[in-house]
Amino acid sequence: MTDKYCVIGNPIAHSKSPEIHPVYAAQTGQDLVYERCLAPLDGFEATVHRLVAEGYRGANVTLPFKIEAARVCTRLEERARAAGAVNTLIFANGEIVGDNTDGPGLVADITRNAGVAIEDKRVLLLGAGGAARGALLPLVGQGPREIVIANRTVATAEALARDFSGHGVPITASGFGEVDGSFDIVINATSSSIAGDLPPVAPTVFGPDTLALDMMYGNQPTVFMDFATRHGATVRDGLGMLVEQAAEAFAIWRGVRPETATVMKKMRP
Repeated sequence: MTDKYCVIGNPIAHSKSPEIHPVYAAQTGQDLVYERCLAPLDGFEATVHRLVAEGYRGANVTLPFKIEAARVCTRLEERARAAGAVNTLIFANGEIVGDNTDGPGLVADITRNAGVAIEDKRVLLLGAGGAARGALLPLVGQGPREIVIANRTVATAEALARDFSGHGVPITASGFGEVDGSFDIVINATSSSIAGDLPPVAPTVFGPDTLALDMMYGNQPTVFMDFATRHGATVRDGLGMLVEQAAEAFAIWRGVRPETATVMKKMRP
């Protein structure tokens, strides 16, 4: 029997995940289908239980349900516990297991696709919401020299820094306007690009060797990417992160890791 998977969100028509997973399945000889699933804003939990009853093997979770997904699970993997959010569900042995592959996808895109090592680098993380939280544990695991979390509400960034302070990497918090010096890697984990806005950081955070990555992706560079480019940085959007987090989820579900370069070329010829 063909195994069934889907991505749950609201809205969901824009999701590129159903274009990615069939390529991974063909590449690895896996028999599965992968669909979009629109869940009512007040009906996420009911949707998950329906999918389990209908024999689905797992699901990805996108906005706005990632935090709610953590509450639906019977068990959370360490990455999901640290993130406080779930983007990958595994339905097996009567359990709903939650994982978070966003951070590993980000790290894989930076280190493998962009060819930039995170170890011993100065990293600026813009934003202190769910996207930033999901990225922190995998980023810390790469051994950066320092991580600075900048956010409009400094107290939120300070709380996030405290939560991840016990891993041997200095993590500090700052307001956007108080960020000091330039960084090797600048990651925009805010939602500002959706509205065409820009986190109000000084252009001095960028240098000629800076990699600036926006977690958002689209057909055109984001405002953040344009700003970073104008001030000398090399830029990436979040498409590589999307492709890599999908590969991580696929490996969790199927026990085989797909090759991502083919999908990157297909998504952006």
